[in-house]
Amino acid sequence: MPGKVTARNSTTSRLPRKSSAQTLASRKSTTSRISSPTIVIPEEGPTSTLRTRICDIFSAAQRTTAGHRKLVVGLRKIQEACCYEQANNQGQDDFGEDDFNVELARCVIRLMGVKKSEGVGDRIVNFLGLFLRHASDKDAALLPESEVADETQSFSETPTSRLTSHILSISLPLLTSKEKTVRYRSTQLVAHIINSLDSIDDEYFNLLRVGLSKRVRDKEPMIRVQAVLGLGRLAGNDDDMDPENADSDDDVVSGLLEKLLEILQNDPSADVRRSLLLNLPLTPTTLPYLLERARDLDSATRRALYSRLLPALGDFRHLSLSMREKLLRWGLRDRDENVRKATARLFRERWIEDCAGPRTSAKDVTPGAPGPANIDGLLELLERVDVVNSAVEDGVALEAMKEFWSGRPDYRDEISLDDAFWEHLTPESIFMARSFNDFCKQEGEGKVEILMEEKMPEVTRLAFFLQRYTNELVDVLRSNDIKNEGEGEDTVEQEFVVEQLLQIAKTLDYSDEVGRRKMFALLRETLTVAELPDDITKLVVDVLRDVCGVEASGERDFCDIVLEAVAEVHDTILADEATLENEDESFHSARSEISDSTPTKDSQKQSKSSGNVSDGEEDEAKAIREIMVNMKCLHIAQCMLQNVEGSLQENLHLVTMLNNLVVPAVRSHEAPIRERGLLCLGLCCLLDKNLAEENLTLFLHCYNKGHENLQVTALHVLSDILATHPTLVSLQSPDAALLKSVFKIFSKAIKASHAIEVQSAATIALCKLMLTGVIQDEDLLKQAVIAFFDPATKGNAVLRQALSYFLPVFCYSRRENMENMASVAPGVIRAVMSLVEELDEEEEMVGIGVVGNMLVDWTDARKLVVQDDVCVSWDEAGRKEVKAVNGDIHLDLAEHLLEKVMSHGCTKEEKKAIIPLLGKLYIAANSTPEKLQVIYELVTEAIDMKAANDAASRNGLSKLHLALKKVIGEAGATRRSMEEETVADMALEESVMMAKAEPLEEGKTEVQDSLLEELLDDEDMEL
Repeated sequence: MPGKVTARNSTTSRLPRKSSAQTLASRKSTTSRISSPTIVIPEEGPTSTLRTRICDIFSAAQRTTAGHRKLVVGLRKIQEACCYEQANNQGQDDFGEDDFNVELARCVIRLMGVKKSEGVGDRIVNFLGLFLRHASDKDAALLPESEVADETQSFSETPTSRLTSHILSISLPLLTSKEKTVRYRSTQLVAHIINSLDSIDDEYFNLLRVGLSKRVRDKEPMIRVQAVLGLGRLAGNDDDMDPENADSDDDVVSGLLEKLLEILQNDPSADVRRSLLLNLPLTPTTLPYLLERARDLDSATRRALYSRLLPALGDFRHLSLSMREKLLRWGLRDRDENVRKATARLFRERWIEDCAGPRTSAKDVTPGAPGPANIDGLLELLERVDVVNSAVEDGVALEAMKEFWSGRPDYRDEISLDDAFWEHLTPESIFMARSFNDFCKQEGEGKVEILMEEKMPEVTRLAFFLQRYTNELVDVLRSNDIKNEGEGEDTVEQEFVVEQLLQIAKTLDYSDEVGRRKMFALLRETLTVAELPDDITKLVVDVLRDVCGVEASGERDFCDIVLEAVAEVHDTILADEATLENEDESFHSARSEISDSTPTKDSQKQSKSSGNVSDGEEDEAKAIREIMVNMKCLHIAQCMLQNVEGSLQENLHLVTMLNNLVVPAVRSHEAPIRERGLLCLGLCCLLDKNLAEENLTLFLHCYNKGHENLQVTALHVLSDILATHPTLVSLQSPDAALLKSVFKIFSKAIKASHAIEVQSAATIALCKLMLTGVIQDEDLLKQAVIAFFDPATKGNAVLRQALSYFLPVFCYSRRENMENMASVAPGVIRAVMSLVEELDEEEEMVGIGVVGNMLVDWTDARKLVVQDDVCVSWDEAGRKEVKAVNGDIHLDLAEHLLEKVMSHGCTKEEKKAIIPLLGKLYIAANSTPEKLQVIYELVTEAIDMKAANDAASRNGLSKLHLALKKVIGEAGATRRSMEEETVADMALEESVMMAKAEPLEEGKTEVQDSLLEELLDDEDMEL
């Protein structure tokens, strides 16, 4: 057992923080001398047994981490022998604490020159941290009880604390070294020591903060990573700074936590951001910044948030409802598969455990494994993610539950959907059943489908439950109308239950005739309820379409039933209105009987004025009622048209609806009715080409004269019509004026930067039409490319995202598209340069060099998805190989650019932007020889006229000139060899023909034939 601590002067290790600041200031005053300290290896001196033993331990520690704990114990014994007095140490080498610290620091100094790629350095750093932690714990156990109980002494002096201070005194000056390896290792060692120990001497606390705060601005990302690892541990002590003792260097560490949060948001290195994400303290201040990393550019950082930070965060219910929904949506819809898997695992393993409650104390529960299935916990989880709002069409709840059922088969077996379940439905329980049903349908055949058949009710039972909850909803809605109350929370939940039941009904099998008839009658009756919300009405129509069947006769029956429902809804509402009028008339007559038989003059005036007011109110209410009637009928018709695929003219019911409902709505003076009527008319146009051709001008007029919402609707209708009937705007179309009007509409909409929704809708529609080849206009393509680079569209993320996908796909899909891009490239460059000149000082946009590089990349024929048959071959293994690709597209681009450069209107700035692009073009030997020769002449002419004014332009021209010269020379040699072979073949053919044409003497012919036969016979004999 070690004895008492040796007597040692410890006053220098208990300096106040003011002294530390003064020491730091003195260091700054000598910055010129120590700004780049080098590694000074101390004099070796005579070899001792202490050095040999320590070196042996470090030598073993750098080989592998497997035996570090054993080596730490051995090094601790050496430290105890040196730092503590032994009772029987006579006759042995007497080494003190200073000797041990010097020898250990000697090994630390040699660590500083080890490069990052060497794993030896990392193993030694880990070994040092492990030893310091172990030695600190041992020293704390040896402290007297009186010193441990003394709360006034914040830091106890021990041999390990003095050793730590000695190592830090060596490492801190090396933080500012010019050599990045030294800076990296010193920062790594300091950060590891900070994270290994529970307390640090006040003398070095501020020195560490300042030194590491400077390293977070280092140009090397690997050094910044180590710096933030250390500062993350110190960030929680920001409030301990003494503002009275601050000097110039304390400005570096003032607001340390704020600086780290700023680095977390803006550091260009993903490793730095990820290190901060995992090492910053979890506080209400830092939590929003940490959760922001769910949208980080680096997939590994996003995955670290979902797989490491959020599971360690604790109960997810402490997060706000909006943040839970965002985290689920961002994670489950991430473009990286690993992030999606981590999010799904978080939802089905961690969040469900928070809701399922504490585990049972069973001995067979595996640590870290999910607990047993708990349906009540699942219902609470669905409540915590607000399924009523997150289970809508674009919500994330359905995606989350799909991943949940996929990864938790125990819950699939545990769920019970008996009659008691369906009798008392809640939004959470019905959504659980709906998501389970959808998952089983998507999985297909197998055990899951058998499970669904066992648990889900048949069609007839589901129809009864649907009827019950629909009737309850209708009763609540009618009572609210009578009381003039809006939709309460209970009404919204009841609507959600009915919607989910209809979603289940959409997936059922209606081969059972009894169930099909029951569902058919129920839906037919439900559709005539005027008070039904629009979302439920749409689902009813969708389910009714499935019940009627996919045949043409089923479609006709479907249209007939829906139009009957429309007429009944119209008559029901008007009948209610007539009933109200009759009640008002009876009320007025009764009031007139009670009044005096001889009214005075004042009373007559009062009754006349009150009558005018009541008549005006009645007229206004009547107009509103008519609008509601027409809107409801048009909505049902719209839902029907979205489920019809047959011809309009062949369906008499659709023609009747068009003439009696849609056309009057389009001609209505009420804006809501007119807009919905236009939408229905557009759906009708999809079913009949002649109708579409007749009304195309109407939709163009709606865009020109309508407001923003109507313009968006008109653009959607136009794009759908053109995609369904592409011959309306084909080049062979007889109506050139109509074609010009359509192009003008899209051109105007793309430039409508003041209306973001209109601009986005037009861009998306144009991208679809161009990708499908419906519209092939170079001017529209040019405007789309310009809009992609225009700083005015910086705030339109929808447009930028659509074009960032469309432009490369459009160019790489077909050679004709790439040729169109090459023809508009010069105009795009000129337009972008004009935008650059018009920029304000605050605005920013991409450089012209970036624009040119993207245009060159989009017109590179080697990136075409479908190559010519001449360029494609197949190897022995059947793999596709692309040979030399035809480079005519880049030759066309070069011709356009050179003609632009050599024109008189080209400025110096344009030449400086265009000419360097010529050196990046792909010049192939199998290109058209005539084009190669034309470009070569143009390049020679540009060189002769000295079109290039700067070095980059001259290099571009020279590179293109040499490439053309080489390719033309190879092509000429190949052509000459082919011509020589052709001439030789022709000469041989002529000689053969002449030999056949010469007349032979009869005797010579017989002699030659006999000799030839003899020779052939002799050869056969020899063989």
